[in-house]
Amino acid sequence: MKRGKKYQDLVKAYDKSVQYDKAEAISIVKKNATAKFDETIELHIKTGCDGRHADQQIRGAVVLPHGTGKTVRVLVFAKGPKADEATAAGADFVGGEELIPKIQNEGWVDFDVVVATPDMMGVVGRLGRVLGPKGLMPNPKAGTVTMDVTKAVNDIKAGKIEYRLDKANIIHVPVGKASFSEADLADNFQALMDAILKARPSTVKGAYLKSITLAPTMGPGVKVSVAKVTE
Repeated sequence: MKRGKKYQDLVKAYDKSVQYDKAEAISIVKKNATAKFDETIELHIKTGCDGRHADQQIRGAVVLPHGTGKTVRVLVFAKGPKADEATAAGADFVGGEELIPKIQNEGWVDFDVVVATPDMMGVVGRLGRVLGPKGLMPNPKAGTVTMDVTKAVNDIKAGKIEYRLDKANIIHVPVGKASFSEADLADNFQALMDAILKARPSTVKGAYLKSITLAPTMGPGVKVSVAKVTE
């Protein structure tokens, strides 16, 4: 993939072969975020897990101390008092069965996170083919299948994000925005790493974390020292 001169100049400004400590990596990545919009700072963690085995899957959620810097639109599947509770908590969309054709037939997906009460999962399950590939299916491990819809909506709006392995056994998660201070990005980074280290499956043999990279949306990635993060 051919990169532009601007990208290549950014790469020359630091040593790509070096694994930096958290503070240095964040400082470099902030400098590399030179796009005209507020770039997202992303964390990419290559693991030693084999996601083909159920007991080596990683999936969970964590509330970032300083949020994601993004306005998150929440859809809640609930009925009766729970629907009222979701609306009061600030959910952007609340509904039930009537939303199925809108999502299935009209392709409506103007939301970022889906929450459902357990009694609505039969309805939501019918949307598996639409929501599944987009990573939007509610899941108890991520706290998005729950009777406590107030807490779920509040946590998501406060900056709760979900982490999970992709097919290449890599976790991709946002740490914040380039406009965040280095201290806030460091706090968010540490909260994510603490959660992911805690989520280590007991069946993983060898190295759990193989590499950690921080990167802005449009700029080059910076390697973070696995040893310093896990010490």
